[in-house]
Amino acid sequence: MTKYLHSMIRVSDPDATVDFFKLIGLEEVRRFDVETGRFTLIFLAAPGQEGVAEVELTYNWPADEGSVPEQYDGGRNFGHLAYRVENIYETCQRLMDAGVTINRPPRDGHMAFVRSPDGISIELLQEGNLPPQEPWASMENTGNW
Repeated sequence: MTKYLHSMIRVSDPDATVDFFKLIGLEEVRRFDVETGRFTLIFLAAPGQEGVAEVELTYNWPADEGSVPEQYDGGRNFGHLAYRVENIYETCQRLMDAGVTINRPPRDGHMAFVRSPDGISIELLQEGNLPPQEPWASMENTGNW
């Protein structure tokens, strides 16, 4: 079973973006400030769609206090689609067998990234966690995601 989770977009003004999505009926359902990574994640959903179909806003903090936020062009503001899978190792193996590059292997038994034929980044998240497993645990990243 595969379950759609969210689409991620990068934003340069999180408050303005949340306000915009409120105008079309989405509500903020959760927010995480990640000090070590210097970013904020804000999840929005239409009423009743929490945990079903969400938009993840990612705000990358400026480099330092006086800096301006990164400006996005050329589609870089669109991040990825995310799907929860029953077995990330089996899913990645099926993709590899079909010739798909695993850009970020599931070394941790939890998360992997691949790209669609058109270059759209797809995040795969394990339902729960699986223990690290070879050959995945030793695989290097390929390209970007």
